[in-house]
Amino acid sequence: MHRTMEFALESTPSTPPSPGTSSGPQKQGCMVGLFWIDADNVHLGTPGAGTASDVLLTPDSLRVVGPVPREWPWSDVTAVEVVGAPVRSAGARWAGRAASVAAAALDVWVPGSPDEMTVAVSAGGDRVETTVLSGAATAYSRREVDLSRALLARFVDGTSSPAVLSDWWSAAEQGVLHSRGREAVLEEWLAAQ
Repeated sequence: MHRTMEFALESTPSTPPSPGTSSGPQKQGCMVGLFWIDADNVHLGTPGAGTASDVLLTPDSLRVVGPVPREWPWSDVTAVEVVGAPVRSAGARWAGRAASVAAAALDVWVPGSPDEMTVAVSAGGDRVETTVLSGAATAYSRREVDLSRALLARFVDGTSSPAVLSDWWSAAEQGVLHSRGREAVLEEWLAAQ
């Protein structure tokens, strides 16, 4: 599934409830830094589509879902690296957005595929690499990537848990989060003990 505009990547709109569910709107998903959070999971990168791998973060484990599934308890994970996250300066990101909007207005814009990122997990003496999709329509800010990597390091060393992200999602009444808002949320998660 291609997400064609940045707001669709960062937070999908509420939809009416399915029959048999509560009467309130259902939140679909939100990108904060290198993470995608929805009602069921915390993903590293955007949820995989088709044959793409998916990296799920739970309070107890890190799980790779895809062609070669793997799972490790956090106590076995010694490092998680994300390579290839698209990073551009604020000016370049704004220029890219403006060009996309102008092309869409002229009906000449064709959405590209999301950028791919490599997630390398070191655990139990092994190093496993898998590819996930970026959630950024144009790119992340450098600070957003750095804060996300710092949070991943906290998961690895046991001083934080992906539960912080799930708890935020359950309580949040967020709309679209732009880069400054995403950075603030990441800083909040890093401060939580």
